[in-house]
Amino acid sequence: MVSLFLRLICLILAAGLAAQESSEKPLKISGFTEIYYQYDFNNPERNTRPGFIYSHHRNNEININLAFIKAGYETENLRANLALATGTYMNANYAEEQGVLKNVYEANIGFKISKSKNIWIDAGVFPSHIGFESAVVKDNWTLTRSIAAENSPYFETGAKITYSTDNGKWLMSALVVNGWQRIQQVDGNSRPSFGHQLTFIPNEKLTINSSSFIGNDRPDSIRQMRYFHNLYGIYKMSDKWAVRAGFDIGAEQKYRHSSSYNIWYTPVLIAQYSPTDKLRFAARGEYYHDKNQAKIVTGTKNGFETLGYSLNWDYQILPNLLWRTELRHLRSRDAIFPDRDGSVLRDSWSAATSLSVYF
Repeated sequence: MVSLFLRLICLILAAGLAAQESSEKPLKISGFTEIYYQYDFNNPERNTRPGFIYSHHRNNEININLAFIKAGYETENLRANLALATGTYMNANYAEEQGVLKNVYEANIGFKISKSKNIWIDAGVFPSHIGFESAVVKDNWTLTRSIAAENSPYFETGAKITYSTDNGKWLMSALVVNGWQRIQQVDGNSRPSFGHQLTFIPNEKLTINSSSFIGNDRPDSIRQMRYFHNLYGIYKMSDKWAVRAGFDIGAEQKYRHSSSYNIWYTPVLIAQYSPTDKLRFAARGEYYHDKNQAKIVTGTKNGFETLGYSLNWDYQILPNLLWRTELRHLRSRDAIFPDRDGSVLRDSWSAATSLSVYF
């Protein structure tokens, strides 16, 4: 598998060098690497953060969160992307995938189906249509991801049709996908899942987005329908101040054919202050309510009811080199955070720093 992975990287690089000789240059090569160190003050014995954290989840060690190389091809009527990746993010989020699929960060093909309108059909593996937080740290306002982002899809596999208006104010997309953050559909599941995305950008200061997921992520014999909606807004108040606010709510059948549902919801608020072009600060507040443990299993009386906040500091060392540091606190209603001495605590403090480079 390792040799196959290296061969694919070599093919991408070779294609990129060939494209540079072309006058039109439809093929572009890009890359990203993030190195991080994180310390959980509970210092869990296995050096792994709590199970509901999938990005930057290794403790007390220097590691790679995400590193990928990407080839992107785009003409007026055709586009395609292939990105291969490694890192602890890939290990955690692709644990259910098989073989070399564990290293496929992105692989998709799209074509324009209208001569006069901006309508595209895309198919393959692509970033999730849900939420305002990406797996790529430079695209976010904080180093770590919110609990909401960690427990909704980072990626998806399927097909989508997308229409965007000529003025760029509206984007509408309908999706058919293989399940909740999957490349291969779960064994025994014979039905696809569905989703939508609707984005409104009335001006350069405001973005409003609505996204959904409807489907079952279990074998047919124990089917439990899941209905999920994500709503967020981004508002740039000035050159220095901006806010992001999001609210997720989900409902899943308690068991097959049940008319009762387990409900979870989570609000997130992030404020960013940028005093200079190189220096940025961000503060985040969040709450995750999953009493019936539909998404996050704790085995405790009150399930997962956790309040969190974090402070983030960024310094743009070079145009393509970002240094980011964060202090984060989570407090749960029940004791769910393991300590190194074997006890379980209600509080979790952590500090993290990372360097990311991109081209």
